[in-house]
Amino acid sequence: MPGTTMLQWLVPGFCALMLSGCNPFSEAEPMMDEYLERLGRVLDTPPVAILTDLPDASIIPRRRERVLEMPDLELGMLDFMSLYGCELQYVVGERNSVMGQVMQPLNRLRYEVRFIRAAEDCLAQMDDEGLEQILLSAIESKRASLPVAVWNATWGVEEVERLLTLSKGYYPVASESNPVSDLVRDLDHLNQAVAALSAEQLEVSLEDIGRIHQRWQAEFRAGQIINSARLLIAALNAGTETIKARLDKRPLCQNERPNAQSEIVRNFFFNIYVGEVQPYMSDVSRGRDSLILALAELADQQRGVMPASFEQWYQRHLSDQADTSLWRQLDQAMMQHTRHWQELLGQCGLRPG
Repeated sequence: MPGTTMLQWLVPGFCALMLSGCNPFSEAEPMMDEYLERLGRVLDTPPVAILTDLPDASIIPRRRERVLEMPDLELGMLDFMSLYGCELQYVVGERNSVMGQVMQPLNRLRYEVRFIRAAEDCLAQMDDEGLEQILLSAIESKRASLPVAVWNATWGVEEVERLLTLSKGYYPVASESNPVSDLVRDLDHLNQAVAALSAEQLEVSLEDIGRIHQRWQAEFRAGQIINSARLLIAALNAGTETIKARLDKRPLCQNERPNAQSEIVRNFFFNIYVGEVQPYMSDVSRGRDSLILALAELADQQRGVMPASFEQWYQRHLSDQADTSLWRQLDQAMMQHTRHWQELLGQCGLRPG
């Protein structure tokens, strides 16, 4: 019957869909819960659950705490330059306009660069020593404040808050493509631009930075990587406690000779820990090594103007060197967990490399 034939096709597909939806290894949090529960069973040891409170993390400091006050030239000097007959006249005139008074950080950076370049071109045309000194003073002031404009156009923008939000869950499991490749490529370009501006190479293009900000607004992978690091730290430390509890009992094997239980433990180690958990740990580590460290570079090369409140946040969430670094905690959790697995399997002569 046609209805029966249709049902024969639909039922297997529906079952497969249900099974895939129930796969605990398809998402980060169920994966770690499942791993800990199974670990306790195969070791015949009560599992240590993931703590409700994951390691500390916080949202990026509020914009009013990140944005630095941008010094400006005296109004009289700006008015004077707006009347002088060179390209600088038009640059300053734009700044003095209604729209110029409410420039967004990126446009303000562009203005500052244009001002310096136009003022230096104007200087070459000037033959009045008094006016030349005024212009030299203006150029010196603008160059001194350029790092502030760069900071505000990178870490002072609203879009970076979206990139680093902690409200979008965990980094995806087994993604078919690299979820952060475009973000990393953008950051490499931005870091090169910041390095050039820091070296007072003002010919660097700033055209792509607006597009980079738009991508930050649309993606939130950095915050997901931070969340996943916290989850892994808690889960791996809980798993380590479970293995330690088993190590405190009688040895898994006598005289390092494998037995039936050690075969079960070995299969669990390779099928679940190596086959399911470690690939996710690797994905998160690669996300850290590419995206998070690129963000750390963006902050680190601007340490000279970094606000104190941001410094604390940076050391916790971006730096891999600070004592308070989340990434140092993750490295330690992975190392300790691996070492305890090696010790346990070593009791049966099965110590993995």
